[in-house]
Amino acid sequence: MVLQAERDNVGTLADVIDRLLDKGLVINADITVTVVGVELLGIKIRAALASFETAARYGLEFPSGTTLETSAWRESVVEKEACPECRKRVSVAELMDQGCPWCGWVSAKAKMPSIISGNGHQREEIPPITAK
Repeated sequence: MVLQAERDNVGTLADVIDRLLDKGLVINADITVTVVGVELLGIKIRAALASFETAARYGLEFPSGTTLETSAWRESVVEKEACPECRKRVSVAELMDQGCPWCGWVSAKAKMPSIISGNGHQREEIPPITAK
């Protein structure tokens, strides 16, 4: 019996780029040129490829002059979660309270009828369960 690796889904270039920006990629390289035990040249390279959201999550430094007061930056620091249905990233609050705006998936919390409204008044009464 021979085991072979199988793939259920096919990844497109967009999927690869999305995953790369979501997870990030860091390349560290130390290059030295040594002649007869004497280091003549030393180069240290560190390159990072990631979205701003991923970079902020892992504490990477941003280039000088980066403006953090933009609407895009404020959007990137909102905690997000992947939708269980379509896997697109949505803010946790929106996903839990309303559902996914992309595919229409609705969380159990959003499906549950609201008992108490925001001002503390009873809005809807749930009938009691009675045994028959």
